[in-house]
Amino acid sequence: MSVTIAELAKCLGAKIVGPDGSLRTEVSAVQPVEVAGGGDVTFVTDARHETAVGKSAAAAVIVAKAVDGLKIPQLVVEDVGVALIEALTLFAPKLRPAVCGVDPSARLGVNVHLAEGVSIEPLAVIEDGVQIGPHTVIGSGCRIGQNTRIGAHCRLDGNVVVYHNCSLGNHVIIQANSTIGASGFGYAFINGAHKLIPHNGGVVIEDFVEIGANTCVDRAKFGNTIIGAGTKIDNLVQIAHNVVIGKCCLIAAQVGVAGSCRLGDGVVLAGQVGLADNIEIGAGTMVGAQAGVMGSVGPGEKLAWSPALNVKEAARVVAYILRLPKLAQELKRLTAKVEKLEAPKDDKG
Repeated sequence: MSVTIAELAKCLGAKIVGPDGSLRTEVSAVQPVEVAGGGDVTFVTDARHETAVGKSAAAAVIVAKAVDGLKIPQLVVEDVGVALIEALTLFAPKLRPAVCGVDPSARLGVNVHLAEGVSIEPLAVIEDGVQIGPHTVIGSGCRIGQNTRIGAHCRLDGNVVVYHNCSLGNHVIIQANSTIGASGFGYAFINGAHKLIPHNGGVVIEDFVEIGANTCVDRAKFGNTIIGAGTKIDNLVQIAHNVVIGKCCLIAAQVGVAGSCRLGDGVVLAGQVGLADNIEIGAGTMVGAQAGVMGSVGPGEKLAWSPALNVKEAARVVAYILRLPKLAQELKRLTAKVEKLEAPKDDKG
């Protein structure tokens, strides 16, 4: 989709600063400063971009504050991040919308209830007793287990599996190949062998949760594994049995949350963070990439390193580690000096 710069400014509620002779120029994409061309709009979010935008070939730039000396129209907005989302949405590829109804190749069990506007795409399997709310899309190859409930305006992309007795709220998005409600990893060693402990609980995913591709959320042994409203989970994440995640958390790729952990509201886990089982992470805590959290943490903490430390302490540890090669050389020099000083005494002996 293409719009003129003037039309884009109107859509974003932006004030136009700078030359107006090119406001009829059409733009069809948002691109970073370094690669934007004559048919693109770019954006400035920090001083580095502000310096580079002067050399950009973009047709226009979205800014929070006008930049002096630019020769292209500036679309001044209150929040560049919000405007960027709106612009990207405007220029998103216009894909064929899901078709309401049940594809002939899909299979439905007994006592399945489909609300108005539901779309069941090819080769999906909906088992007995499932309830699906209005305008929800179940993608190709999905499998929804017995007695599971899915709310309104949800989207499950291709090959998502939701096991039995799970509950999804409204406006939930689950991307391709993710699995919700598989049995948790809990075993007892009995008579010389590991025996799986039955996991009879379920999974509850609240409203406006988004889950990336190839992510797994295991069912509980008893009760429910719970993902709080507004939480966003990236690709390749493992959420174990009986975990409770608060509202509006952000969990990045390759995070592993072990069994029975509890995360407060607004927790942020960066990529490859690992949490030991049965610990609590307080509300608003942020954990840096690859950190290993071995014990419970209070609210509002900022952690890094493995095992996880307060970020200031972790920075000191890293600084010491980076000095180790130099310290090793100094130790080697001092050792040689001591040996040289002690050598005459040894000769007299």
